[in-house]
Amino acid sequence: MLPTPKKFKIVAAAAEGSHKLTAFDNALLDAGIGNVNLVRISSILPPAAQQDQDLELPPGSLVPTAYGSIVCEEPGTKISAAVGIGFSSDTFGVIMEYSGQCGKAEAEAKIASMLKDAFENRGIPLVKTEIRAVEHTVEQTGCAFAAVALWY
Repeated sequence: MLPTPKKFKIVAAAAEGSHKLTAFDNALLDAGIGNVNLVRISSILPPAAQQDQDLELPPGSLVPTAYGSIVCEEPGTKISAAVGIGFSSDTFGVIMEYSGQCGKAEAEAKIASMLKDAFENRGIPLVKTEIRAVEHTVEQTGCAFAAVALWY
């Protein structure tokens, strides 16, 4: 059985690269989580997990992460990625992620709507939300990335 994460941080960044994968890697580096191995997870924030934006992740570690990303090779295209957490008063949280060819405000609005739906579908009151988003206009090969990284 895997341990339940106790900490999390929310990040969003955008970057250019010579290739699709290097654009993605550069966005991870700009977000401060480029030297770890992301293990993509679905969307539940463990109960009592504490936010720690200064969280240092050990290089090479396996990091449970909910994220949205988009990579684009069409110069002039606006791309965005967003992630948000909905918090209840006394139980787990819900994480939603989004990416697309749109502006930051549209990505944030989609996250807010998805969080509202997720809590309504669970019959749990939504107490507060925290959303991070980034917008990028592609120069050559660009990536927009937003994530919630969990840790122990």
